[in-house]
Amino acid sequence: MILLLAVQLLILNHLHLFGYATPLIIGYMIICMETGVSRMSHLWWGFSMGMLFDIFSNTMGMGAASLTLVAMMKPYVLKLFMPRDIVESFKPTIENLGLSRYIWYTMSCMAMLHCCFYFLEAFTLADLLLTIGAMIGGTLLATTISVCIEYIVHNKLAEREVSK
Repeated sequence: MILLLAVQLLILNHLHLFGYATPLIIGYMIICMETGVSRMSHLWWGFSMGMLFDIFSNTMGMGAASLTLVAMMKPYVLKLFMPRDIVESFKPTIENLGLSRYIWYTMSCMAMLHCCFYFLEAFTLADLLLTIGAMIGGTLLATTISVCIEYIVHNKLAEREVSK
């Protein structure tokens, strides 16, 4: 959590696609949590991560609200993409979902995060096209980064199992 927050604050908050779209990778932790974890834990982690993000980036609660929304909606979004014959505790990874399902699942959660964050940031429909552009750009960047992180983590775990 700390490493993900540090990357977001130190690197990604300064990356602006076309001048206004910033990827919010902080949602990656929530979307990768197992289904066996209680709903209250999901909400707690989402709110805590969002609050820490808000404190250090001065976003006045927008991160906490957005990540809490993603944590609340994650089980419903995951049900759309996970296989029917699952065990009680299911971890949404590329290996378990497959590449295309994982990308769609991640993109759905990241789109929810970015829509909530950027609509709260704009809090008006005056610059609707800029807001929509920021949502789409941020969602695509965050999804790409999340899939890359998942590949890196998955390959490291596979290498450890092979070396044993």
